[in-house]
Amino acid sequence: MATTRDYYEILSVEKTADGATIKRAYRRMAMRYHPDRNPDDAESEVKFKEASEAYEVLSDPDKRARYDQYGHAGLRGAAGHDFNSMDVGDIFSMFEDIFGQNISGFGRRGAGGRNRAQQGYSLETEVEINLEDVLTGATHEVEFTRQDICETCDGSGARPGTKPTTCPTCGGAGQVQQGGGFFRMVTTCPSCGGRGSVIQEKCPTCKGAGRQPRKRVLSVKIPAGIHDGQAIRVSGEGEPGVNGGPRGNLHVVIRIRPHELFTRDGDHLILKLPISFTQAALGASIKVPTLSGEHELTLKPATQHGDVFHIHGQGMPDLRSGRRGDMIVVTLIEIPKKLTSEQEQLLREFAKTENHDVMPHTKSFWESIRSYLGQ
Repeated sequence: MATTRDYYEILSVEKTADGATIKRAYRRMAMRYHPDRNPDDAESEVKFKEASEAYEVLSDPDKRARYDQYGHAGLRGAAGHDFNSMDVGDIFSMFEDIFGQNISGFGRRGAGGRNRAQQGYSLETEVEINLEDVLTGATHEVEFTRQDICETCDGSGARPGTKPTTCPTCGGAGQVQQGGGFFRMVTTCPSCGGRGSVIQEKCPTCKGAGRQPRKRVLSVKIPAGIHDGQAIRVSGEGEPGVNGGPRGNLHVVIRIRPHELFTRDGDHLILKLPISFTQAALGASIKVPTLSGEHELTLKPATQHGDVFHIHGQGMPDLRSGRRGDMIVVTLIEIPKKLTSEQEQLLREFAKTENHDVMPHTKSFWESIRSYLGQ
């Protein structure tokens, strides 16, 4: 493919994305633009091929390293594939490992390949939760649309009372051979698209597709400790299989809303706590919020801006063990913007008593200044 588009842009991933993220992004695009879902859509076919080319490069550490360093020029002459001239079915067969097995009749055809039972499409959707859900676990309703077997024709695609007939071009094989002698090329039958049969009278409901879009609502249990971007697999909730094959799966990707107070770092929670100058200087006992309620935190005298305090066991639970991380409190000393005349007078009196030379940070700073100036 003579594309010059950036491979990371094609898959909508960052250049720092790991292999799992790249794989997930490709799977999402392959499902979205697969020709089965977009018949006679040339633009979708182009995007499908672009995504396949990008994935082949970025999933290979050596090719990715050359691409990152030299761009498309670094791949010239390297072993690869011309996705622009390949059949889309052949492209999909190269990446069966992503989907678990062959998809919708495309790819390799061994003995009895046309009638081989094949698993249906797996689907992906997202659900948004908050940190409180992560702490305790939760059950959320997920609504999505999938292609289900048409109830009018029972999935045959033919008008009720009729049946598909054997394809006259391939004789039901789903493939045709071109050429002769020693060299022969086997390609998908252009008349039946590899199905081995053709529909003379199409079902009025599904227009011959044998499938209909149908909304479905499920209750999905989300375990405590789950992280943003992780997915829950719901077996058998994807689309119907081919030739009696099992349904695909539903992958529910978890997105966690930003919290107004806390940020998450692994299993730890971080809280930036504003404190006053006097609380920092004299020490104080402060009630701080946690996801489990208030906790009393003792600040030592002479607490500095940016000091860190740990409240053990008040973070998020580990997904496997359930053990909770810590709440990490970072102090932020706030300077009042307005002072009463009494407060200002007291601070001026205090300022007269300050000995800047014995303050460790100040002393170190001015020593550095004097050293720089050669004094």
